[in-house]
Amino acid sequence: MSALHRLFGRDDRFFQLLEQSAAEAKNGASHLARVVAQIGHGSIDEAMGDLAQSRRKHKRISQETTEELCNKFATPLEREDIETLSSALYKISKNVEKIGERLTISPPGVNMESIGKQISLLEQSTSIVTKMVEALRKNRQGEQVKDDYERLQGLEGEADRVMNDLLRDIYRGESDARMVVFWKDIYELLEKGIDRCRDVGNVVFHIVLKNS
Repeated sequence: MSALHRLFGRDDRFFQLLEQSAAEAKNGASHLARVVAQIGHGSIDEAMGDLAQSRRKHKRISQETTEELCNKFATPLEREDIETLSSALYKISKNVEKIGERLTISPPGVNMESIGKQISLLEQSTSIVTKMVEALRKNRQGEQVKDDYERLQGLEGEADRVMNDLLRDIYRGESDARMVVFWKDIYELLEKGIDRCRDVGNVVFHIVLKNS
């Protein structure tokens, strides 16, 4: 039996909470994609409501994780690692909800096609985050986690290139100042969301390294 398995076998509750956190981060990205798809094509109230509800649910999970840390003597991971991972996951949901809120005040007639690639990268990143968090409980080989981590870094690098291309287009185009300010804000928030996913990957990867 590996040291990782012995360590992780003590209490499943923290793994459940962390997996639920990752799932809500992924759900938030999916709800955001729905918001984007519906802007200019109908009401976004339901999609925004689902996005807000997902973030509130994630907050409750994060709070429960903190309470469990206060109440449990033995934990399957180092306490600071659980707390750091829980906080990093919740930051994804907070950022995603902020993106949705900013999109609701978009200037009339905006075309959302320009952020399609960024939205796709965000959804892919949250899917990998979910897989990496689930790998902790399943005691997968560190090599698999390393592969997922490298994929996540690759998506983050691609997101950087996409944002630079988008910024180049608005800076060199003929958009009025209002549109430039709006899109710059949205592009940077989406980039930050993908960075948040990378941060989670960093935490998971280092947990696995420490306990392998």
